[in-house]
Amino acid sequence: MPYSLVYGTDAVIPVEVGEPCLRYSNKSGPTNDENKQDFDEAEERRDMAYIRIISQKQQAEQYYNKKAKVRPLKVRDYVLRAKTQANKDPREGKLGASWDEPYKITAASNKGSFQLEIMEGKLLPNN
Repeated sequence: MPYSLVYGTDAVIPVEVGEPCLRYSNKSGPTNDENKQDFDEAEERRDMAYIRIISQKQQAEQYYNKKAKVRPLKVRDYVLRAKTQANKDPREGKLGASWDEPYKITAASNKGSFQLEIMEGKLLPNN
């Protein structure tokens, strides 16, 4: 079943492909109408699998988002900025602070992008 969902057909052993056998040479095999019906069923299985995947992702998203409390940031709010690996002091180790000092939002540039300044009033060069 998973192989047919990925590649669209069932797996065939290579010996059966290379060697003609009675099973493939016999004219009483499935007709084109039956093959078309199998193809339609495979498309339907793929569609149903896709719908299940989307449904599972939506359920997981709802589960994780139901505890999130969204609070939009505004000008004059104070925020903490996460330290990057390059900014961390290697002498502090894993118990060092993960956040930089508090910053004040002075302007909102784009959606989710803000101009910050330190407590002394100096603007940071990057948003």
